[in-house]
Amino acid sequence: MKNYVKKDPWCIIEAGFKPELNRISESIFSIGNGKMGQRANFEEDYSGDSLQGSYVAGVYYPDKTKVGWWKIGYPEYFAKVLNAANWIGIGIAFDGEVLDLAQCEILDFSRVLNMKEGYLERNFTVRLRSGKEIRATSQRFCSIVDTEAGAIQYAITPLNFSGKIKVVPCIDADVVNEDSNYEEKFWEEVDHELEDHYGILTVRTKKLDFHVSTGMKYKIYRGEEEILALPQVIKKEKFIAHELVYDIEEGQETIIYKFAANLSSEHHPKPEMINRCRELLERVHEKGFTKMKEEQAYGWAKKWKESDITIEGDISAQQGIRFNIFQLNQTYTGEDERLNIGPKGFTGEKYGGSTYWDTEAYCLPFYLSTADQKVARNLVIYRYKHLQKAIENAEKLGFNHGAALYPMVTMNGEECHNEWEITFEEIHRNGAMAYAIYDYIRYTGDEGYLAQYGLEVLIGISRFWAQRVNYSQEKKQFVMLGVTGPNEYENNVNNNWYTSRMARWTMQYTIASLEQVKGSATTAYEKILAKTLFEENDEVASWKKIIDNLYLPEDATRGIFLQQEGYLDKELIQVKDLDPQHLPINQNWSWDRILRSCFIKQADVLQGIYCFEDEFDTATIKRNFDFYEPYTVHESSLSPCVHSILAARLGYKEKAYEMYLRTARLDLDDYNNDTEDGCHITSMAGTWMSIVKGFAGMRVKEGNLHFNPFTPDQWKSFAFNIRFRAYLLRIKVNKMDVEIENHSDRPITVYLYGKPHEIEPHQVEVLEQI
Repeated sequence: MKNYVKKDPWCIIEAGFKPELNRISESIFSIGNGKMGQRANFEEDYSGDSLQGSYVAGVYYPDKTKVGWWKIGYPEYFAKVLNAANWIGIGIAFDGEVLDLAQCEILDFSRVLNMKEGYLERNFTVRLRSGKEIRATSQRFCSIVDTEAGAIQYAITPLNFSGKIKVVPCIDADVVNEDSNYEEKFWEEVDHELEDHYGILTVRTKKLDFHVSTGMKYKIYRGEEEILALPQVIKKEKFIAHELVYDIEEGQETIIYKFAANLSSEHHPKPEMINRCRELLERVHEKGFTKMKEEQAYGWAKKWKESDITIEGDISAQQGIRFNIFQLNQTYTGEDERLNIGPKGFTGEKYGGSTYWDTEAYCLPFYLSTADQKVARNLVIYRYKHLQKAIENAEKLGFNHGAALYPMVTMNGEECHNEWEITFEEIHRNGAMAYAIYDYIRYTGDEGYLAQYGLEVLIGISRFWAQRVNYSQEKKQFVMLGVTGPNEYENNVNNNWYTSRMARWTMQYTIASLEQVKGSATTAYEKILAKTLFEENDEVASWKKIIDNLYLPEDATRGIFLQQEGYLDKELIQVKDLDPQHLPINQNWSWDRILRSCFIKQADVLQGIYCFEDEFDTATIKRNFDFYEPYTVHESSLSPCVHSILAARLGYKEKAYEMYLRTARLDLDDYNNDTEDGCHITSMAGTWMSIVKGFAGMRVKEGNLHFNPFTPDQWKSFAFNIRFRAYLLRIKVNKMDVEIENHSDRPITVYLYGKPHEIEPHQVEVLEQI
């Protein structure tokens, strides 16, 4: 675990430059706006270790699947978010000596991510090998007002010399993904324009023909004087730049304002992209950096008003939750239903930037409560629009009759994951799609979604489950063989409890949904039957038989649900008894050793208990939590939040807080030694869940909000806003009481510790905390 980020309620601060931690910082200090994003790479040249990353939403590449032994059903490609043109580049040299922080003495350095106003700032003082000393300050942001634009203010001052300065603003599309096969480059140049203080470079992907126009427009000031001299033009393959050389005096500041634009063919007709890029550059250049930064601060103030969580008495926890909310808000805005949320967002290229089940299982609750309802609706519609692809995915594996298997990894609905134990066996993801429909409708009350979209998806998924089980003559029950549960440290197991439990619930929910739509939207129901060729009597009867006879492994002696058959055959060693040098085991043990061990990567049985909490009494939840948590290494970013919520439910306050802090500061403190390749964006929603569903105990039951809150011992209070249907509420939990403020125009009944309380419009009720 690293611990080099300073504690601050609104900023992420790195004081002093540590080259060995640079990739981690590049991830943590990333910026974005939903359409584009940028790792915290330096504007000037840097020859040290770095992961260059600039990303444009929706643009990807179907890289050829690379495996040693091809298997029937494997996807043809692995989709990758592309490292796009580097728009931040500003080369600097003094008297021919290049400014490069890897090649000089760093006298002072700080990097600050201002989350409140949404910009990145860097300050440094260095001594070049020649002895020249330089001070520099940069600020940059991806605009959330002009969402295809970014802006940079770069100021640099010679401290102990006068001479010549060379400034080279550039756009560089000659880039590569670190995970590309054989270092293949994915971009080809289409066109370029390079004129006075302005340039546009247009490139396209070698496959799928995505086009991106990246442009720059800049101005440079030497003291109060604007440098108007014509620059020297530099043009190479997929690279454009201007070079300006002029005299600079000791103590005289040079300020470079660079405005950039990224337009893609996902949003603009290809023949018009260059003109539109030029128009956008002119518009933001005319606004100027100061105006754009003011708009940025105002835009972020609106976002924080909706989604902020305040914590009194614990700066570390406060910084952690705001960092997670900040990254979520700059990754996904919900404005484009074609987009989804990659596990690394705009902070790195690991996992290909593709969509996983993380969105439905972890991100949806955050957007349900903190954004307009259309944002969450777009997330669930995304999967409806991929239903036909899910059916085709199932057909490739031998399923038929409209059975749907949603992909583990996707950009367009096709499966594009190339590890057999994931691609073929981690099928529990199908259940997350069904549960998201249930979760969305339960929270919003949008019952019409079932008839319009949801029921078709549920039918396809239930058909898959019905075909995926088989009847065991020995057990006299249906079984689910050869699966991988959420605990990916187990592969090819039989009867994973979570997977089978999710399958049974999905079929139950589908049958109930069929009845609901049949009774409330008859015409829509008949159309769905015809469209899906649904054999109502036979299929429902088959599902009911499976529901009543599906094998779910249990251990009667311990009173627990078994993660899978044979789990208790393992050598049961708790994590606390491991030598700490072995952790994380995924970086210290062979895969063979991990698979034979009892150690659990993330919540598995406990994931199911979290989903279906109301179906189990407290004693059952406690037995399973007490058994499984000690064997869990939490080496998935998705693990701590589920444990925190269940621990809070059980009254394990210290464990709930421990798990919260782990999920909140997972990337800031690099708990799992893997932040360098990007932040864990989708798990960040779990941090929000740990507070709202954990410490505040928020649940939705029969159309009403319920809260069972407590304040962790380390905190004085915490507060958050909740959108619920037509209501906007603010909840503040103190040591002694709970304040519920209704910002809506109608009264609402809220349940606190099981008792109803009516909160009048624009009124605050202060209720005693138990």
